[in-house]
Amino acid sequence: MGQLPFIAVEGPIGVGKTSLAKKLAAHFELHLLKEIVEENPFLGKFYDDIEEWSFQTEMFFLCNRYKQLEDIETKYLNRDKPVIADYHISKNMIFAKRTLKEKQFDKYAKIYDILTADMPQPNMMIYLDASLETLLDRIRMRGREVEQNIQPAYLEQLSQDYNDFMDQFEQMNPSIPVIRLNGDHLDFVKHQDDLDRIIYTVEEHLRKGEVVK
Repeated sequence: MGQLPFIAVEGPIGVGKTSLAKKLAAHFELHLLKEIVEENPFLGKFYDDIEEWSFQTEMFFLCNRYKQLEDIETKYLNRDKPVIADYHISKNMIFAKRTLKEKQFDKYAKIYDILTADMPQPNMMIYLDASLETLLDRIRMRGREVEQNIQPAYLEQLSQDYNDFMDQFEQMNPSIPVIRLNGDHLDFVKHQDDLDRIIYTVEEHLRKGEVVK
């Protein structure tokens, strides 16, 4: 017997996580959990001065994601209602390791471990990746004001951090299927065929009994 689907879509900034999560939520009739981004009052300041505003920014995200997952567990997963999220809670550590000073990171990691110790973990991961050029283009196209000062060097390093994280995630969680998608070669927003291929891949994992619909 498989588990109730709790799917996470992950990848670097601008890759299309929310767009894909929305389309899969509609197709599979899943509740959509969207991460809070623009509501973070520190984010604009963070992209202007990462060193000065990183701790406040990461703590805001962590506390809000913790609250979101707590609500999802109570209102949906515990009531046998499947969920798809446009993030994985572990993304907090990807960003924190990159932006926080050592003492700040040590404090942050302790808080993270306490908050996430009993949080529900996704049982399927969809990982979207793309080149720096594609990410920058998509960030420009969606036009979020807080993201316009993102430095290409920061985004490129973040993409590498994500790849390293996903490699480690697969090693540490061999029972959780990971679907890797190349955002340079797929445009599931403009091309239905691309979306259909992704849907088929997800369905294959559902049929295998790794998770149940």
